[in-house]
Amino acid sequence: MARLSSTVLLVALLAATAGAFALTQGAKLELAPIYDTAVDKTFSPTCGCPTRVAHIEFRLRKAQRVSVWIERGGERIATLTSNRRYPAGRIAVVFRGRGADGLTLPDGTYEPVVHLAAARDTIRLPNPIALDTIAPVPTVVAVAPTTISPDGDLTNPAVYVTYRLSGAGHAILSVAGRGDVEYTRFQPVRGRLVWYGRFRDRPAKAGVYRLLVATEDTAGNRSKPVPAGEVRVAYVTVSPSRIEVAPGETFTVKAVTDAKSVGWLFAGVHGRFATGRLRFTAPSTSGTYTLYVKVGTHAARTEVVVR
Repeated sequence: MARLSSTVLLVALLAATAGAFALTQGAKLELAPIYDTAVDKTFSPTCGCPTRVAHIEFRLRKAQRVSVWIERGGERIATLTSNRRYPAGRIAVVFRGRGADGLTLPDGTYEPVVHLAAARDTIRLPNPIALDTIAPVPTVVAVAPTTISPDGDLTNPAVYVTYRLSGAGHAILSVAGRGDVEYTRFQPVRGRLVWYGRFRDRPAKAGVYRLLVATEDTAGNRSKPVPAGEVRVAYVTVSPSRIEVAPGETFTVKAVTDAKSVGWLFAGVHGRFATGRLRFTAPSTSGTYTLYVKVGTHAARTEVVVR
């Protein structure tokens, strides 16, 4: 009889263990009520850019009523959707960075919370959102050279602007009146920007251009541009710009360029000289002539008056 009781007890224990194991495995196999979550990490409600709102998206496994709100420090700050019935599938809401009073919330970290009415379950998403409205401040460290010649001969073809930022962000180099000419791919706090003296793959015209540096962070905040000095684009210059000579008199002009030689055209005759002092003979006939000195497709001129 004692042996029978022991056997019955053993069978009962085995049955209970199997039942507990089955319950445990069933709990393990139970699918989460929401999945495939995607939440923007940072945004700026004041930037007026595509990142002015934070997107919160997830998939709902079963149709039910859903509420989504934003908390900071355990306090509900903004309600994004309240007890609204959604079908199974993707749900997308946006956090605009404003409180219940409609005012922009202070910079900081905010937490999205999802409540499922049918499941009586409140889920704090492990995806904090950074609200950031302040762009890093750029400082220009150095600009060199201040004269460039983008004529393709690789001598002084570009100006280099060394900078540092007060925080991580993309550095932006722009030319006043012409827009951005470089936007860094990464966000180092120190670096160097380059302008090759071109606009849309065309060499800039000779002249003086004012450079500006700004920044843009991940949230979309763009700083005010700070001056980075001026750079002169020059291909060839000739001095003096006007000269008076007697018929048949020899005269010289100075050609300044980074090219090793220059072409010239004067009084119907053309040729090529080494860069530097160029020597010519005035025509025997009085009149006003134009001397052209060329580097590639660029030319400078001097008015020659013979009398």
